[in-house]
This record gives sequence, C-alpha cells and structure tokens, in this order.
Amino acid sequence: MADQSQQLGFYEFFAGGGMARLGLGEKWQCLLANEICPKKARSYRVNHTNHKSLVVDDVANLHLNQLPPGAQLAWASFPCQDLSLAGNYAGLKGERSSTFWPFMEHVRNLVADGRPLPVIVLENVVGALISNKGADFEAILQALADEGYLVGPLVINAIHFVPQSRPRLFIVAVLRDNPEVTRLRANGPHPVWHPKQVVRAYDLLRATLKDFWVWWSLPDPPQANHHLEDLIEVMPDGVRWHSAKETERLLSMMSEGNLKKVHMAKRLGKLTVGTIYKRTRRDNEGKRVQRAEIRFDQISGCLRTPAGGSSRQIIMLVKGNEIRSRLISPREAARLMGLADNFILPERYNEAYHLLGDGLVVPVVSWLEKNLLNQLAAQSLLSQAA
Repeated sequence: MADQSQQLGFYEFFAGGGMARLGLGEKWQCLLANEICPKKARSYRVNHTNHKSLVVDDVANLHLNQLPPGAQLAWASFPCQDLSLAGNYAGLKGERSSTFWPFMEHVRNLVADGRPLPVIVLENVVGALISNKGADFEAILQALADEGYLVGPLVINAIHFVPQSRPRLFIVAVLRDNPEVTRLRANGPHPVWHPKQVVRAYDLLRATLKDFWVWWSLPDPPQANHHLEDLIEVMPDGVRWHSAKETERLLSMMSEGNLKKVHMAKRLGKLTVGTIYKRTRRDNEGKRVQRAEIRFDQISGCLRTPAGGSSRQIIMLVKGNEIRSRLISPREAARLMGLADNFILPERYNEAYHLLGDGLVVPVVSWLEKNLLNQLAAQSLLSQAA
C-alpha cells in the first residue's frame, strides 16, 4: 500500500456544504470543489477554512486547467430531481440531472490528457436505476466503461448509521488496471448492499456491459445503536411549536391506521417521538386527499429538498394525553445527516433544510471510504509511484 501519511487528492463536484469532504476525512486533500449555488457555496466556505479550492460556477463552465493534477478520486453527487418522482422521471435529459454529462466530459478530458481519475463515485437516488426504464442507468455505466472503468453500483441506506431512512445509489467506478479490484471483488451480490433493485438493473443490462460490472465485497453493516429521540431538542432554535389548533389539524389529516399509532403512543404514558410527512393519497372514493402519516419507530423519514410545505418533516411529541408538534429543526436535521453540532448552518430555515436535504450522510461516506475507496485510491497511488 501507499504511504498512508501522504494525503490522497480528490475533486468534489456538486459539493453542496462539503459533506463528501467531511466524510472522506483528513487522509484526503480537496484539490477542487465545484458548486453552482451561491447559498450552498457560502455554507461550504464557513465550514471549511481551507476553501481556496472552491469554484462557484456551472460544472459545464469548468476548464481542464482548473483541475489540478494529483487527484485519486472524483466525487459527484449530481442533482437527483429528474431521476426521481419529484422530477417526473425526466431522466438524464432533464434540466438538473443532465449535469451528469458535463461532469462526464471532464472525465473524458482527463483521460485524453493522460491523467485519468483512478476512482469515481457517483451518488444519486435509487430511482436512477429505473429512470427511463433503466436507459439512464445503462447510459451512465456505458459512459464510464467507454473511458476504461469498471463499475460497481450499490445501495447504502443511512439507516445503518443514523436514525434516518435514506437509501441512496452509489456507483463506485475504478480504472480496469487497478490490481486491488481482484481482492475487493465478490462472486455475487450482497443481500444488503445489492438489494433486488440493483440485481434487477444488472439483469437488464446488455451482456457486453455486464463484463464491466463489479460486485464489491463489503462487510455487513455496523450494529445500529441510534435513536431518533436522542437527536431531538427540547428547546429548538429556528422553529416554533404549533398551536393546539394546528396540531389538531394534523391529527384530523391522519387515517384510522395512523391515528391508532398516536393512541398507542398515548397509552405508553412516556415521552414518545414520532415524525410526520404529509402525502397525497386516494380515499375510499378514489378522491385525492392530503394525509399526515406518522411513524414511531425511532427512525426519521428521508429528509428532502423543500419544494413546498408537504416536503418538510414534522416532529410530534406524545406524552399521555399531551400532544405537541412542530417542524423538525435545522440542527435536528443536521444530526440526521451525521453532522457534528459545530457545523455552521444557514440562518434561514429553508436554506438550511435545502442544504441538508440535498446533502450526503457523513458517516455513510466515511464507511465507504474506510471499506473501499481508500484501498482503491491508495493502490492507484502506489502503482503511479512504482
């Protein structure tokens, strides 16, 4: 292996608040960070003292000479909206998710310049596997394979690391000549990291593209030891408690099954924390109605980008007959993303929630770095030095 005292260089595309950088840790040096949103860039600057590598611009406007030499990894969490229901599955041709192609052009330019990126990580929603009936996923893999990469898709749910249900697709691509692949390759899918959606996507690929696929060998998930109630603030900043009338309205929006959950929590007689999302459902007559759906399993629903009131997660506290509700606070949301309390959040609620809803769960990145990325990148560095 390479000298571990030597930092590994990386590029952080679609950088947001720099959560990939936090997850990779001190073994890694950010050579370039790119973010188009000035508000997110502002958060990046205040949370990373060494932010001279940050370029605030459209990824399509970057030039090859802005990409410093020495990068062993490129991390790219390109916008997911067009690959999910929120973007009506517009796919890679959608305005936001189409930014994958300018990123891929940088990958091609680096290959042509004689300094291909040894490792690439693409992160997106699991819906990317089925966007445009799988054509978008296949196009991504084909673009990487055409530039000399093996591709290893996997799904990691943040629930193994924080009390938030947040499954995400990670495509870990590596240059074909990396000898570490042999050691890190499994014979088949792992039941946790390669769920049925990944296996189905593999089965639908053309045979020629399957030749570039790697089933990464990863350990079982760590033992979960986290509870939502441990992250909840008694006196939260940035949010107010709902009035009794507002809380009653939430209860009135619940189905019989969800109200039953609330009644069961009341009977416990102790403080019980639940989370609520508003969702549009069809009633018994087929009419579309808005419902408040609650869970008391010590797990938060997935934080999402605030496109409207229904996308904001609500906290409900139940203790006997006392029921209180409010929006989740920015600090609580940050904890659900694995961010330390010294991470500086935007003052405006929506700005903070947008930053977090679009972000990466830091412990997930750290786990992936420890169990896969470090080995692949360090071996590449060793090969370059030989």
